[in-house]
Formats: sequence, structure tokens, C-alpha cells
Amino acid sequence: MANTRTVTVINGDGIGPEVMAATIRVLEALKVPLEFEHKDAGAEVVAKYGTNLPHETVEAVLRSGVALKGPTGTVVGGGLPSANVGLRKRLDLYSSLRPVKSVQNVKTRYENVDLVVVRENTESLYAGLEHIIVPGVVESLKIITEKASTRIARFGFEYARKHGRKKVTGVHKANIMKLSDGLFLDCCRKVGREYPEIHYEEVIVDNLCMQLVKDPTRFDVMVLENLYGDIVSDLCAGLVGGLGMVPGANIGERTAVFEAVHGTAPDIAGKGIANPTALMMSAVMMLDYLDMREEARRMEGALHKVYGEGKIRTGDLGGSATTREFTDALIAAL
Repeated sequence: MANTRTVTVINGDGIGPEVMAATIRVLEALKVPLEFEHKDAGAEVVAKYGTNLPHETVEAVLRSGVALKGPTGTVVGGGLPSANVGLRKRLDLYSSLRPVKSVQNVKTRYENVDLVVVRENTESLYAGLEHIIVPGVVESLKIITEKASTRIARFGFEYARKHGRKKVTGVHKANIMKLSDGLFLDCCRKVGREYPEIHYEEVIVDNLCMQLVKDPTRFDVMVLENLYGDIVSDLCAGLVGGLGMVPGANIGERTAVFEAVHGTAPDIAGKGIANPTALMMSAVMMLDYLDMREEARRMEGALHKVYGEGKIRTGDLGGSATTREFTDALIAAL
């Protein structure tokens, strides 16, 4: 096929292979000019490679420039470092982008939620730079740099300008961490002055969490450091039905990885009942990134149609449809 683009596919762990197979079925039904190259990562491939992030997988994403990724498992409190964090570091995927939007007929406590979380992806506490000083004392290092803070702020403001957003909120704890979060805010302010048409505000992270729960419609685009962004993005997902309803992208200068932001759900893995919506919505973001906008709108429209009709939904949303039945309905709606 002429002008075919290669996409690196990483199934991941748990329900990853199931939701990935469903998503690729939809992409193939769309007849998008994509060729899928499968590579491994995650806890389930450690025995084979001795690592959860094989070098050849990273090289494949560097070659293709774009990957579609399922969830990968990470051991809590021990074991190998996160494959997700490793991928972001090695590919310098400095921006985590999570649009959070209400979906028709998915009942939650809120309506008309339309938020965008822009999370710095490479530094701060979440980078995992920690060591034991003496037995019983552990030090974790929070690194904030002008370079990383400036480029994530610029990403947030550029996204707002491109998508007609009116407000950017810089999220911080500079009342306590005056130097590190102070530097982050200083960078946000400097960049914000280049976008006079966009209102810029600053909110302390704990206050932000309360305000989001009270009225999420008061926020638009939020720019956050790494750890704050991880916490707030999951909070925002809860406003619209959970992580199964939210797409995600990790974007760098030359490469991008689009992934479902939920976990591996080992309790339902292999049962054919997983909800593939989050990965499918991430694939829509991928199509937009690849300038396949017509196909992106068709896939997005099919998702909205299936949810709008309210007849087919998976168990996590109170329905009884299998992964295949949901996918069949989506393909029929294309």
C-alpha cells in the first residue's frame, strides 16, 4: 500500500493483548494505511529477555516514530523499574497528554467535563531517583529543571492555542517547595506571556484536587509536574467513569507512544470481557497525530454512536457485552 506508515505495537500484560487485538480490528476495518510491527515489553516478557523493556523494542519505536501500547505491569515496592518510565526516559517522551471528557450515557456524578491534563514526564519525584543513605533512611530526589519545565509549559500553551482552549492552569506546591516548584512556576509564567489570548492561572495542587471534585468545569488545560500529574490525571479519569474511559499519549520531539492509562486488570485477563474503549480512544489520538483526521473522526464517531445508543456496554459499565461484542458493534457503526 502506498504511503503506509509503520506503527510499533506493544501488547503489554494482563488484558493488554485482548484490548489491543480489538483495537487493531477496528483500525483494519477503517482501512487505515498502517502496518503493525509487534514488539514486547512488560512483566510477562522478563523471563524471555531478562528485562521488561527489551532494547529491540525501544529501537523499533525509534524507527517507526509511533507506538500503540497496552498496559504493562510493575511490581510494587521491588523488582525491575517501570517499563513505562523506562520507555519515556529512553525516548524522551517529555509530555503526557490526557484529554478527559464526559461520554454520553456513561453515568457519573458530573456532566460536561472537558479537561486536558498535560503532565511533565521525565523528572520530578516520579523519575524514581532514590537511594538508601543508611539503613532505615531513604532519600528520593526531586529534580526540576528550567529546560523541562519550559518545554512542558510550551506544550500546554501550544495545545491550548491549537485546540481553541481559553485557559491554562499551572499546578504547584510552591508555597512549600519554593525553589523547585518556584522554578516550575517561573517557567510557566514566562511562556504564558507569549500567549496573551490564553488566560493563565496558578493553583496549589491540594486545592486543585478539592476544586476538581467540587466543579471540574472551572478548569480547562492543566500543566503539572510529573508526580502531581500522575495523581491528578487519575482523579480526573474518575470524574468521567474511570481509567477505562480515558486515552493517553506520551509525546516527544521525534516519537510518540499512545496507550491506555488503566492497569493490566489480571483478575479479568483472558476472560474476553475487558473494555477496550481507552485503548481505542488512544488510537484515535494516534490517528490525529499521524494526520489521518478523517479516519480519526470516523472511529471517534463510532465510539460516540455505540455509547450514545446505550445498548452495548461491557461489565465495568454495568453491561454484559464481551470485548468482541463491543468491538463488533463499533465496527458496524463505522
